Amino acid sequence: METLQDAIKLREEGKPEEAKSVLMALHRHSPNDPDLNYQLAWVHDMLGLETAAVPYYEKAISSGLTGADRRGALLGLGSTYRTLGEYDKSREIFELAKKEYPEAREFNVFYAMTLYNLGGYQQAMELLLTELAETTQDEGIRSYRRAIAFYADKLDQVWE
Repeated sequence: METLQDAIKLREEGKPEEAKSVLMALHRHSPNDPDLNYQLAWVHDMLGLETAAVPYYEKAISSGLTGADRRGALLGLGSTYRTLGEYDKSREIFELAKKEYPEAREFNVFYAMTLYNLGGYQQAMELLLTELAETTQDEGIRSYRRAIAFYADKLDQVWE
């Protein structure tokens, strides 16, 4: 019988359909395994099956997924909710993720997309500009880093 590692290898090799088949077979025997559910969510997302990915993400998270995989599952679920138009659920997941992983800057970028969809343009731009100013390696942007960071939360302010 093929293993979870075999399925991960297939996914990494760009064979999500094959990986999904292996994972579904494994899932019949271990439906509550958080790692297995996370991998199932991942391959469903790769295949453009976002709606089908959601319950696997939810099960992975609620079943005790930890570490880097939990971080990835929270990002995947929040992003998937956003692409499905479930903006409030997306916001809830990203707010949880930002509390659990305050150092994980990727959550701010995806959270900004959700805020945009919810009409929170000011906060979305502030998050994106701050991430850009603090993380870019582009020399042109780096030379204006202080100005970008300064204006990030003052986009509506007019100086005379």
